[in-house]
Amino acid sequence: MIQMRLSEIATAIGGQLIGDDQLVTSSVETDSRLISAGALFVAKPGEVTDGHLFIAEAQRAGAIGAIVERHIADAQVSQILVSDSVQALGELAKHVLELHRRDHQISVIGVTGSNGKTSTKNMLREVLSNFGETVAPIESFNNEVGAPISILKISPSTRFLVVELGADGLGSIDYLAKICNPDIGVVLKVGLAHVGEFGDIETTFKIKSELANSLQTGTRVLLNADDSYVARMSESTKAQVHWFGTNAESEIRAEDISVTLDGTSFTFTCKDFSARVKLRILGEHQVM
Repeated sequence: MIQMRLSEIATAIGGQLIGDDQLVTSSVETDSRLISAGALFVAKPGEVTDGHLFIAEAQRAGAIGAIVERHIADAQVSQILVSDSVQALGELAKHVLELHRRDHQISVIGVTGSNGKTSTKNMLREVLSNFGETVAPIESFNNEVGAPISILKISPSTRFLVVELGADGLGSIDYLAKICNPDIGVVLKVGLAHVGEFGDIETTFKIKSELANSLQTGTRVLLNADDSYVARMSESTKAQVHWFGTNAESEIRAEDISVTLDGTSFTFTCKDFSARVKLRILGEHQVM
């Protein structure tokens, strides 16, 4: 994370600092087992346990501060008291990214879809890392906790940030999109993966549309032309639309797909550029 004092963090998230004002020099974590020297621990209540029970453990591991929903009087670590630690985590991620954008050049890519988000994010990390420092955690960090944690891994030298936006009901993707404010949005698919949770595919479509709808004029969105639900998103977004798929009218398209025991191959075409690509993974769905 970009170095910040606890007092600056408290101001950014509307919290009350209790204890010494120290400099956060390491990461922000919700898991005390991941804490290193100079880190900030976010104590969040959970379904199974409560992060507030692990503040002492985080302090012993090197945490110099904790975001808490209740003050732990016997903890020997500075604390920032807030009403909702998860919301505070999101506010901190948004603030840190805004600071970085003010002083440095960075491209933020937001990826959503019923399937393939994590694989796409990981592929993007491998490609973009050739052109500059890229933050795109391997794990499926795509919810109201994971996405902000991903954002907070940026450093002053980060050039690309890839954020995975998962769905957890209406408004969930819009919430994450407003935190990371992508320069480029990617919508992969509206599928049946969440129908049991959300009720029907139209509701899934509305939720997945939140990324495209959140994008402002001057940004870009890449839409899957082969998915009729994703294609409908072009009607409501302010972003410049680019199409990808196997459709001949897609400006970014895959042709001559071949799947063998050695991997998956296809011809990649974008405008006047064309090249043969071989993926060392099996499955025609990986091409998309």
